[in-house]
Amino acid sequence: MLWSLIKIVLFVAVIALAALAAGYLLESEGGVQVTVMGSEYTFGPLQSVIAVLVLVVAVWIGLKLLSLLIATWHFLNGDETALSRYFDRNRERKGFQALSDGMMALASGEGSTAMAKAAKAEKYLNKPALTNLLTAQAAELAGDRRKAEETYKKLVTDDATRFVGVRGILKQKLADGDTETALKLAEKAFAIKPKHEETQDVLLQLQARRHDWSGARETLSAKLKYGSLPRDVHKRRDAVLALSEAKDLLSDDVSIETQEKAIEANKLSPDLVPAAVMAARSYIEKGKPRLATRIVKKAWETKPHPDLAAAFAEIEPDETPAARLKRFSLLTRINADDPETRMLLAELHIANEDFPEARRALGDLVETDPTARSVTLMAAIERGEGAPDAVVRGWLARALTVSRGPQWICDNCQHIHADWAPVCENCESFDTLAWKTPPLAEVAMPGGVQMLPLIVGQVEDPVSSAPEETTADDGIEDAELLESETSEPTVEEKRA
Repeated sequence: MLWSLIKIVLFVAVIALAALAAGYLLESEGGVQVTVMGSEYTFGPLQSVIAVLVLVVAVWIGLKLLSLLIATWHFLNGDETALSRYFDRNRERKGFQALSDGMMALASGEGSTAMAKAAKAEKYLNKPALTNLLTAQAAELAGDRRKAEETYKKLVTDDATRFVGVRGILKQKLADGDTETALKLAEKAFAIKPKHEETQDVLLQLQARRHDWSGARETLSAKLKYGSLPRDVHKRRDAVLALSEAKDLLSDDVSIETQEKAIEANKLSPDLVPAAVMAARSYIEKGKPRLATRIVKKAWETKPHPDLAAAFAEIEPDETPAARLKRFSLLTRINADDPETRMLLAELHIANEDFPEARRALGDLVETDPTARSVTLMAAIERGEGAPDAVVRGWLARALTVSRGPQWICDNCQHIHADWAPVCENCESFDTLAWKTPPLAEVAMPGGVQMLPLIVGQVEDPVSSAPEETTADDGIEDAELLESETSEPTVEEKRA
């Protein structure tokens, strides 16, 4: 309100001053005399002021017309002018609008629309670094792989977009299964941008598939260097690669180098069971049983495993069952409650023909954590103690309905492997195998334990039934037979 009042007062004051000035000029005498080509023109004071104002306006209009003529000349000559900038801004606005519409169409899954918008954006913007990328992705979405590949190749020719083009072609080659070309493209992409984590992972996986372990270790070191891999994970995977290299050398019968690689892998990751087993066997070949024992013991402290027990048995292959039981106490005292330790101790007592001790070692494992192996051991114990055949057959039949126990399973695709491998044979993922128990549904048979009487007949009570005459040798032979009957199926059997 106050500001409006101030503006009104100022306006009235300006009008009053103008009127006062006009009156002063009208009352003034004299004027301005102008002679043009012999003709004299006399202007009064007020007329002189008006003439000056008209002249100023005329000069200003003339200058503007002159600027317009000059701008038109530059426009026709192709030079940048305000007029050309106006049209450029208009084209740029339309181009970015088309680019925005194309990106929205791409996000909506409309590949053909996105390609059309990308072509329109290229027409207005003339910026291939932006529009070619949109065109390539839209072509992939629309299923036009040829157009996408051509566009990615255009991106490769520009330094600013070379990595994007190489990565796009790499993804196409991977989708086509052309791993040879994909490996070369991954190496090129890694050379352009070594910090790119996805490229590092793709290159590492392709190198592992081709058994290029030395190249894979270099890539793994780069992942550690650029901070895309924790140090502990790097240490384990480096051990996996060293072990894989040792396994390949073993197939080529390069014994000394194999031993060194196996020992290196075990030093990098002592808890990696395959590395510990191979390193222990390397020391056994070198005649160093104490070092082999130390490696197996250290790995057993982390996680008991049957392969470790097998390697520990190879240290003294010709010892008696009693001597083996005594020597294995070095392992069985460690992680005594672990199911693997309990089953190992039961096997050792069975081999030593001490079936009551084997039963005590096994304990309630067949009830709390039944597996095909523990149930089979229980059948061997029953046979060794002279139980009726129906009881033994009952345990054997039960072995068909329980879990197979821990196996090498891929964490990525859940595929079961007979032996450890650095790369999954099903999904080709690197370092995804873990020693764990598969779901029971994969091995359970229809009907479960309800079908046992149909398979083996009425199972007798082992307490009330009279024992048969059975020698210790028969018990050992039956145990071996039972182990063979419930052994792991081959890969072909699993697939069947």
